[in-house]
Amino acid sequence: MLSLFQFHYPVAMTTSDRIGILGLGAYTPERIMTNEEWTEWVDTSDEWITTRSGIKRRRIAGEDETTATMAVEAANRALKDCGLQPTAIDEIIVATDTPEVYFPDTASYVQHLLGAREVPAYDLAGSGCAGFLQALDIARSRVGAEGRTILVIGSEMLTRIMNWRDRSTCVLFGDAAGAVVVGSGEDTIEILAAVTGTDGSRAGILTLETGGTRAPFSVEAAEQGLHRNIVMKGPEVFKEAVGRMAKVSRQVLEQTGLTIEDVDLVVPHQANMRILSAVAKALHIPPEKVFANIEDFGNTGSASVPLGLTQARDEGRISAGDLVLLTSFGAGFHWAAVLLRF
Repeated sequence: MLSLFQFHYPVAMTTSDRIGILGLGAYTPERIMTNEEWTEWVDTSDEWITTRSGIKRRRIAGEDETTATMAVEAANRALKDCGLQPTAIDEIIVATDTPEVYFPDTASYVQHLLGAREVPAYDLAGSGCAGFLQALDIARSRVGAEGRTILVIGSEMLTRIMNWRDRSTCVLFGDAAGAVVVGSGEDTIEILAAVTGTDGSRAGILTLETGGTRAPFSVEAAEQGLHRNIVMKGPEVFKEAVGRMAKVSRQVLEQTGLTIEDVDLVVPHQANMRILSAVAKALHIPPEKVFANIEDFGNTGSASVPLGLTQARDEGRISAGDLVLLTSFGAGFHWAAVLLRF
């Protein structure tokens, strides 16, 4: 007699299987916007922006580009990097705070545009710049439980949602996408450990409130530009970001019995150069061990870490056997760290 219930048993993994990253890919739009161009929009200067953020340039998406199209470009490059076709993917996770539409989720568009099978696809939204590492941690657990091959993407088009007249925030952001293929096998970039956390009591220090159920979108809100009003309480964000990134980095190392001295390279979220320097100081890491590309790309949100990791690998900053620490923070207030062995 057949049971009314069907059970799906996890795929058994052999002792030689390692869960990790099979392929890396990133995409940045062609248009480069310099600090000098911002003087046409707001009262600022190259010196003012550089001194406060370390940013010189950022990428701006073209009119024919969207969050989903950028995500697909990065995904295709990650798939090519490991020699897989889109049909090999069993699940898709997209980390973004700048969705294609209000609903359905951006992952639905990515699944279709990519030519993937009818697999589970969903967004991890609202986590700010910590979203990609949160998604990577979820993918790791899914691979371990189900033996799946999972595509994890961070894609942000922040220049489409920000207020181009708000000097305190508009000069910080850029558009980009980064992706990794997560699976198991002997030849992976092994994910040794991951730690994530949240303190919702600090949600108000970094937020875009208008447009949700608390403050619905309206004509009046639009006339005041509230739907583009990114609230960023700089000093509080700085303190939380530095403290949380340093602490979670120590925690992820403790899980493996390793120390910061064992780390060959740190790839942090690129929020601004002051935060990167403060985190390095808090962890007692020399500057040369901290990867930074903020000068050329600005803050690209959830795309920041995969973009940096791909660039560091492609530029030869990472060698076989290297221990690489990824760390980030984001609105929520969320934070995360992942430890990789190449």
